[in-house]
Amino acid sequence: MGPDDVGDPDPLTVRGRAALAREIAQSGVWDAGGDPGSRWRAAFEEVPRHLFVPYYFLGVPGGYERLWGEHPDPERRARWLRGAYADQPLATRLRDGELVSSSSQPSLMARMLVDLDVRDGDRVLEIGAGTGYNAALLAHRLGDDHVTTVDLDPEITESARNHLAAAGHRPAVVTGDGARGCPERAPYDRILATCALRSVPVAWLGQCAPGARILAPLSTGLLALTVRDATYAEGRFLHTPAYFVALRGDSRGATPVQHIGGLPRRGLRDELFRFLLTLTAGSMDPNEAFALFEREGRPGRERFGVTVSGGREWAWLDDPEGPYVWGLGASP
Repeated sequence: MGPDDVGDPDPLTVRGRAALAREIAQSGVWDAGGDPGSRWRAAFEEVPRHLFVPYYFLGVPGGYERLWGEHPDPERRARWLRGAYADQPLATRLRDGELVSSSSQPSLMARMLVDLDVRDGDRVLEIGAGTGYNAALLAHRLGDDHVTTVDLDPEITESARNHLAAAGHRPAVVTGDGARGCPERAPYDRILATCALRSVPVAWLGQCAPGARILAPLSTGLLALTVRDATYAEGRFLHTPAYFVALRGDSRGATPVQHIGGLPRRGLRDELFRFLLTLTAGSMDPNEAFALFEREGRPGRERFGVTVSGGREWAWLDDPEGPYVWGLGASP
């Protein structure tokens, strides 16, 4: 479905989508995807992001500034539209000054969609409805009937449903606990989480077809799992860094890095070590984690993986049965 089908004749929004697709293309995301990459590019060129962010918040000294598409000042409306088609994440929902929902950075969304490796006919479950924009991109590629998106907050799902309808899409939008998946719409060939996890919900495996792929942010990376059956999945992290709002309902926060004493400053500043520190939270002493990090030559994300088997879950470095293995998702 193209923009003309959803009543979007404004040449500014048409140019905005084209410019966003060009900016994402510069990262090389779609080159790696071959023909599938070109199909995702078409989705970004045709799905109008501004319909999914009728307002958003920008961080300013002392708080946030709200930009919205119906502001009486034309300059502020123009700023809102430019921001809607910028390759940047947008805060879309605040509660008591805390971010609870956002529209992710489009280039990261593109990377995740390519890495999801969908095929025609695949059924996809998205965990974290957000604004509905990502579900619209999936629906553009696969068709509405093949996409389910779930979120715990009924305000978020209602808003996403309205945004999707405005853009001409009607995938299944479900209010529920994403950690439990959506069994009534199973089985799924792909599960994509757009919220940060501390561990992989075992319930997802039972809703997957054999060979399904799960792509989810965990720690500060993207974990790609292949599901063998309802009790077993295994995979590695991609090299891509990823920072997302935590899965709603998961109150287990990792200890802030700045509150961990005794670590060298060079470790606290190292983004790869911060990934390892979060991945090992509650299972490995931070200083032990730093010693491992230095001993192994600052290992990148792609050297780490996760195994889910028989209700147990563990992370590992290089080898799931090697010397560096630890339980995943423990409370700090």
